[in-house]
Amino acid sequence: MMLLVTTISAAGIPPFARAACAQVTDHSAKMDDPAEQEIRKLNAQEVAAFLQNDPKSMARLWSDDFVVTNPLNKFVTKQQVLGMVESGFLVITSYDRQIEYVRFYGDTAIVAGNETVKWGGRMPNAGKTEHLRFTAVWMKQAGRWQEVARHANIVPEQ
Repeated sequence: MMLLVTTISAAGIPPFARAACAQVTDHSAKMDDPAEQEIRKLNAQEVAAFLQNDPKSMARLWSDDFVVTNPLNKFVTKQQVLGMVESGFLVITSYDRQIEYVRFYGDTAIVAGNETVKWGGRMPNAGKTEHLRFTAVWMKQAGRWQEVARHANIVPEQ
């Protein structure tokens, strides 16, 4: 099992410094696998983009036909997610992503793991910290990796 822990908190950190403060710990990644290293780096950039409310970086990471089944159980497109970020509806103030699984099938990578997020903005769960399970699909297109699909669900409290 390969594990990547990315912990970033937006509280008290100026926007320009948030990415530099990201803690990324990779305990067992294959250091000789450049594709896996790239996928893990892109995942860390995605977390940072959410914390910085940076839709331009998100747009670069996602393919034009990117789709998500989101934690609110809605199926949304790239443009819809970007619109939610730009409008201030979708805000994440703390984001911890742990990658538990990376598997390649040619130019397609499957990434799965868990996340802990604190919601902000106008989300119905704003102010709450919730635990998620996620699966993401990345494809190498035109020489670069982009996320093409994602599913994330809230893990019910027990």
